[in-house]
Amino acid sequence: MKNFLKKYLLYIIRWQLSTPVLAIVLIVLATTNKWTATIVANFIGALIFFWIDRLIFKLNHSNPLWEVKNNIKCYDCGKECRGYRLVKYKKYDRLNDINPQFRCETCSIKKSEK
Repeated sequence: MKNFLKKYLLYIIRWQLSTPVLAIVLIVLATTNKWTATIVANFIGALIFFWIDRLIFKLNHSNPLWEVKNNIKCYDCGKECRGYRLVKYKKYDRLNDINPQFRCETCSIKKSEK
């Protein structure tokens, strides 16, 4: 939830920063049709702020992605049980792992602590 609020606050600040950009374009195009000026201003804003929005929403995915399967053999202890494996977390990415290593809950916790 904390990460969401941080992104939301950044997005609100970013939204406010778009005001001067849009205002400048509207002032420059004041002699044209108001609808045309607004469309052009929003188009220019989109060209600029798409990249900033992309950065904001790409920031630090702090929630790990886990895969859970029933009836696996634990990679560490060999116990047959429900298995867990960390798939993606920050720079760790095993989405396309052809030999996934599932662990029982106990071994998974131990591995996570390392």
